[in-house]
Amino acid sequence: MEFSSKLLENAVYEISQLPGIGKRTALRLALHLLKQPEEQTSHLTSALGKLRSQIKFCSNCHNISDVALCEICANSKRDAAIICVVEDIRDVMAIENTGQFRGLYHVLGGKISPMECVGPQDLTIVSLVEKVKKGGVSELIFALSSTMEGDTTNFYIFKQLEGVTVKTSTIARGIAVGDELEYADEITLGRSILNRIPFENSMKA
Repeated sequence: MEFSSKLLENAVYEISQLPGIGKRTALRLALHLLKQPEEQTSHLTSALGKLRSQIKFCSNCHNISDVALCEICANSKRDAAIICVVEDIRDVMAIENTGQFRGLYHVLGGKISPMECVGPQDLTIVSLVEKVKKGGVSELIFALSSTMEGDTTNFYIFKQLEGVTVKTSTIARGIAVGDELEYADEITLGRSILNRIPFENSMKA
């Protein structure tokens, strides 16, 4: 792809680094931005700059937040005794959209995947286990995607909690095996949470 401007070429290259965006789409977006009022482009760059420099991660659940403690964890109406364990922030958003869960979350930041060199030490598993061992948590709901990596992560956490009095459950398999939570429709995902099953039963299936 030949460019008449090095500035345009650089912009297209940076935009194309975003997931799911190729060079042609990046070029179309860059040219679109050039047609917009400069003020609008400034708003975009300012928003992205603040996102990168000012965003925080909740000190309790590791969800994205503007302050030290996210709105969900700070909400006294949520049931702090029930924790839903998810892979990333997108899963929190997907479950919240169902309106069926009123507990708290714990965002792992990924799942165990030897193929991608992601081990337990790369996730927030230690803080989750410590949180449960401190007491006050009656149930952990494993809501990771039903993939081999998701199941491996669930089992690893389950084994770390041996001897700890806490109920462990997993969302019902209304979500197809191999599917990611964020792509499930809200009704299916909501029912999967409401109809969750003991984790031990899922291992026998």
